[in-house]
Amino acid sequence: PAAPPLGDTCGSIPESWRFDCYPERGVIVTRELCEARNCCFIPASSSSSSSRPPPSGGNGVPWCFYPADFPSYRLVSINDTSLGQKGTLVKEVRTYYPADILTLEVDLRHETDTRLHVKITDPSNPRFEVPISVPAATKKAESPDYLVEVSRQPFGLVVRRRSSGVVLLNTTVAPLFYADQFLQMSTSLPSPFVYGLAEHRSSFLQEVRWNTLSLWARDVPPMEQANLYGAHPFYLLMEDGGAAHGFFLLNSNAMDVSLQPAPALTWRTIGGILDFYLFLGPDPASVVGQYLEVVGRPAMPVYWALGYHLCRWGYGGTNATWETVRHLRNYGIPQVRFRPPSLGSVGSGKLKGWLVCGQDVQWNDIDYMDRKLDFTLDSNFSSLPDMIADLHAHHQRYVLILDPGISSTQPEGSYWPYEDGMKRDVFIRDWEGNVILGKVWPGLTAYPDFSNAETHEWWYDSLKRFHQKVPFDGLWIVSTDAGGKKPLQKKDMNEPSNFLEGSTKGCPSTSLENPPYTPGILGGSLKSKTLCASAQQKLSSHYNLHNLYGLMEAQATASALKRIVPKRPFVLSRSTFPGQGMYSGHWLGDNKSRWKDMYTSIAGMLTFNLLGIPLVGADICGFQEDTQEELCVRWTQLGAFYPFTRNHNDLSSKAQDPTVFSPLARTAMRDALLLRYSLFPLLYTLFHHAHVKGHTVARPLMFEFPKDVRTYGIDRQFLWGRSLLVTPVLDPGVDHVVGYFPEGLWYDYYTGDSIRSKGEEVNLHAPLDKLNLHLREGSVTPTQNTMTSTVLHSNVEASYITVETASFYGVKQRPSRVLVNSQEAVFSYRDNQVMTVADLGLKLSQNFTISWV
Repeated sequence: PAAPPLGDTCGSIPESWRFDCYPERGVIVTRELCEARNCCFIPASSSSSSSRPPPSGGNGVPWCFYPADFPSYRLVSINDTSLGQKGTLVKEVRTYYPADILTLEVDLRHETDTRLHVKITDPSNPRFEVPISVPAATKKAESPDYLVEVSRQPFGLVVRRRSSGVVLLNTTVAPLFYADQFLQMSTSLPSPFVYGLAEHRSSFLQEVRWNTLSLWARDVPPMEQANLYGAHPFYLLMEDGGAAHGFFLLNSNAMDVSLQPAPALTWRTIGGILDFYLFLGPDPASVVGQYLEVVGRPAMPVYWALGYHLCRWGYGGTNATWETVRHLRNYGIPQVRFRPPSLGSVGSGKLKGWLVCGQDVQWNDIDYMDRKLDFTLDSNFSSLPDMIADLHAHHQRYVLILDPGISSTQPEGSYWPYEDGMKRDVFIRDWEGNVILGKVWPGLTAYPDFSNAETHEWWYDSLKRFHQKVPFDGLWIVSTDAGGKKPLQKKDMNEPSNFLEGSTKGCPSTSLENPPYTPGILGGSLKSKTLCASAQQKLSSHYNLHNLYGLMEAQATASALKRIVPKRPFVLSRSTFPGQGMYSGHWLGDNKSRWKDMYTSIAGMLTFNLLGIPLVGADICGFQEDTQEELCVRWTQLGAFYPFTRNHNDLSSKAQDPTVFSPLARTAMRDALLLRYSLFPLLYTLFHHAHVKGHTVARPLMFEFPKDVRTYGIDRQFLWGRSLLVTPVLDPGVDHVVGYFPEGLWYDYYTGDSIRSKGEEVNLHAPLDKLNLHLREGSVTPTQNTMTSTVLHSNVEASYITVETASFYGVKQRPSRVLVNSQEAVFSYRDNQVMTVADLGLKLSQNFTISWV
């Protein structure tokens, strides 16, 4: 239903349609407290009426909820504009939150046929708006796919899909709030199939049964029911029948997003404005593309970023790092010469042929720094420049970690980054106008204000000066934390992180630090493990800019790298915000060496592809705790199909690069990584399509099969592009895996054997050395995508990729001859309708055509 049934009494409102009137966390809501807000108080049917009320703000049926006649805004005037309509909203009755804004302006903009933009603002006083660039429409959409109805009293918007009449948005279901530090808007949902709303550890499909998700960037290892590193107020929803739409709230303040089984959703944010977009799709891929037209499509990654990356915190010196590099070379992981294998050879340990694969990447963590100070080298890493020269000589690359936290306690004249930063006034200041000091690895630190253009120049100058000494190829903008007597966790500074609560001086007792409503964030306070909300930055308070810190640091870093190394920059960030994909990739944080963490990484990978950050992956084999050989083999097989592939672990864990395991395990890992390299023509093309068209790289099955409801909850399998189905083993001690095959004909990647599915699960053989891969009928083998020659031929990097073998799946009859660039070529044809043309030697930098008759 689009709205709850009408009724005059509290008891007539079904439990699933009860919108929480007392969302504050941890309060035992009594009848007296509830009725003081003029709301209904009825214990949920699952609870005894004599039992004690549950704490408010939890995930369950609210006992205190809005009556149908709760006062809200009414529309008093509305006029046509060049883009749509603009109206005035008025409210006579104040709410229970301070500083109600009683007069509002609503601006409806029909920007494109598939994009509706709505802004609700205070016409009398400017309020903070997110400082990211969005497209400015110049004329009203001529044939929009949506119909907009405006309710006058209470004010609300009802948006329907023109083709089906499905209600996509209905804000009349609960009252609108617009106070200085509490903005709330609810809507019905046409189905319970909701995705996005990151960053949280959860299944790919969000739970709508009383599930509240808080958005406030936080430095914490992945755990359920916690706000994690990034904030993405965007969701994609699958409707009945396979259509899809998306909703984006352009707001960077701390917020809660509450889902309930009506189904319905409530946004609660504590600042800014209500500035939102509705994307009509109608298919899920189109929704993502339309969203990225607003926030920005992802950058095309530099070619070597797609290779195998290796890091650990705890090499301890250049010698140990260099020795690890040599071990990998000796074992051919993955730097060998090989040719993409003929059909049937991958996964059997019989890889043959050649391809120059010297594009893997070595990293160092924080232990390369002298006393953990940015832009310094520890004495044990004095030969790091020599190691980097050796890497470059072998066509490898080098990435290092860098914190934004700058030590403030070094002797005068001894630490130029801080002294230069003070001269140039680049650090965040506290409420009294002094540089705010927190604490991270080097001790007391100042925090660069990346909302300040001068900070970008200081950051560039600092990076350039360090690059002259240590010629790194990419940057990992993170920090590291410690717990107890020894370091336990990798931490990302750019949430930003702070070992203290706010600052060395604490935080003032103001409404910014203690707002009337605090979302359900970990720690219960905005200052928990970060800076004071009242800290001052160039553009606004940290209260408004906190969630943007990782994005702004990534912007500064990518810009600096373009000037230092005149190539596409490689930046990896943990804290993210909409638009991040234009500047950096993302990894999923400080996971553990556990099977569950491997499984949940798929949901994280798929979610960030929806959000326009396709260069994403998890720490393969786990960051914390000692891994086990079987887990590491299975994780390496899965990780070979992360868009971003890196093995990384921490100081207190045993080494876990492939060379430390048994010959059987080492061979299985090597084969998985070499398989990834053989698929570079496909992977590179997918990233190009993401960059140019806003496509996903790793893709949920429901994107390609939107009418198959069974695909909606699948997060144990995924696709590369539209055709390559990956079915990893995610459980210990098994040699089979169950995979779902949507309706159609599917081919085993290794053998070409086919499976004709009606939409069913299949039990697949999966010994330790095999990752199951299948291709849809009509596909070209992943070693070559037929579109690459036309979309990549002008890029010099494409010349690095040589297509040696092209196999075509689903060729109904044996051709009489095959032509490659009009020249007859030798080919093979098998009874399973797979045709293979080998020994091609074609470069992606040149156009080519393969045809047959």
